[in-house]
Amino acid sequence: MAAEYSVTLKKIIQDNGFEVLFMPRPAEELTITSREVHRPGLFLAGYEEYFNADRAQFIGLAETGFLQSLSEQARKEKLRHFLGTKPCLVIITRNLEPAPGFLAEAEAFGVPVVRTAESTSDNMAKMISYLGVELAERITRHGVLVEVAGEGVLILGSSGVGKSETAVELIKRGHRLIADDAVEIRKVSSKSLVGSAPDNIRHFIELRGIGIINARRIFGMGAVKLTEKIDMVIHLEPWDPEKVYDRLGLEDEYVDIMGVKIPATVVPVKPGRNLAIIIEVAAMNNRQKKMGYNAARELMHGLGMEDFEPEPRELEFWKS
Repeated sequence: MAAEYSVTLKKIIQDNGFEVLFMPRPAEELTITSREVHRPGLFLAGYEEYFNADRAQFIGLAETGFLQSLSEQARKEKLRHFLGTKPCLVIITRNLEPAPGFLAEAEAFGVPVVRTAESTSDNMAKMISYLGVELAERITRHGVLVEVAGEGVLILGSSGVGKSETAVELIKRGHRLIADDAVEIRKVSSKSLVGSAPDNIRHFIELRGIGIINARRIFGMGAVKLTEKIDMVIHLEPWDPEKVYDRLGLEDEYVDIMGVKIPATVVPVKPGRNLAIIIEVAAMNNRQKKMGYNAARELMHGLGMEDFEPEPRELEFWKS
């Protein structure tokens, strides 16, 4: 069974600038667990199928106008029926005044109510994106995440192989650090993964022989970033003279992370190899492949060799 994640109303209010109209108890004690949102217009009109009180409920012009059009008794019945389901959060948009009796019934049923100046459509879109990130399926993996030439590169490998040192060299070359040592990976859509650092170790890098450094303070604000989409994975491993490494790049290799296939490659490490430059070139090459250009296939075609499309191959290091 998939883990269920939650986000507190306190964080939602702070991150989205909501005005609190009523809060039954401290906002840090109340949570939302659903990534979906809802407009309860049909529910108020009498169609109750598919209504889910676990979703944030948006009250806009249509809902407010409908409630105001009713008689006082009918409005009270509708509000009691709606708020009696105890929605996890009600968001009133466009700075609208709540319909008469709305806040009184919300207080009676203990339903939190907030307000925003944004339009209903704009705030719904923003909340869907926000909750999609905050409540996304996630894992934490030992590694380094850097942004290289606009590509999010997740660097993996055994302890001591040189991940952090490579990250420092990449920062010096103008790229940015997202996370060192522990990378929190969130599945924000069926095709996208986003990585970030845990709050307590953000911007810090461990360098053996030196200790802990703060990349933001040493290299400046331009050297760090809070989150980044993961575009490719590079696994660093000690050079094995018995192993045959890919020299052409004709095969599309990937790792499966929470059901998302991410381009991946294995880079052998030995003295004399500049890992930062190798990763920099790998990131730019990955961008070219996404745009439809593959240098290895162009070379094979130029040499008159038979063009073929090998099946993508899943690398095993992610599972180990």
